[in-house]
Amino acid sequence: MSGILYLVPTPIGNLGDISQRMAEALEQADFIAAEDTRVSVKLLNHLGLKKQMVSYYRHNTETSGPAILERLLAGESCALVTDAGMPAISDPGEELVALCAAHGVTVTPIPGPCALVTALAASGQPTGRFTFEGFLAMNKKNRRRHLESLRGEERTMIFYEAPHKLAATAASWPVHDPHSTAAATIPAQIHAIVILSAPSRPIYTAV
Repeated sequence: MSGILYLVPTPIGNLGDISQRMAEALEQADFIAAEDTRVSVKLLNHLGLKKQMVSYYRHNTETSGPAILERLLAGESCALVTDAGMPAISDPGEELVALCAAHGVTVTPIPGPCALVTALAASGQPTGRFTFEGFLAMNKKNRRRHLESLRGEERTMIFYEAPHKLAATAASWPVHDPHSTAAATIPAQIHAIVILSAPSRPIYTAV
């Protein structure tokens, strides 16, 4: 019988956001697949846990993914974690989840911190209908094409962006009204900064 892949969200800057279920999933897992083991070990130390960790990040998914799957199929359980937030959301963890689904491995998500939902809730923008666009392309041409494709979008839009790119990304938005732009930070989230622009309602979340 195959093991279970647990999707374990991690705090976005505040270790007080760790839930009992998150801690239990990390404790029960046979091993942990981490975006950056140097970051995840700090979380484990905080919880008083010692676990075998393997690296799973964007540049090693082709080799690490099948290796993790092999262990899952052999009956071991794995907790997948990112540096902050929910695994598999605009994250290479989605590839591992797809791999598990294709091979009949159970995937169990643990509810918890997610930057996009937290940013949306604190934005003051309409939340009934929204679209999440993930990270914009690094290539300027592809980034511009993506932004232009969203011209006229009426739903609240949420983007992930690196902190050092926020200003340039905001400036490149096709429709921009400096008189209706607001900025907000989310308390207890050192990774998250939200920039809002009311005309087309984009939300940029720095993670």
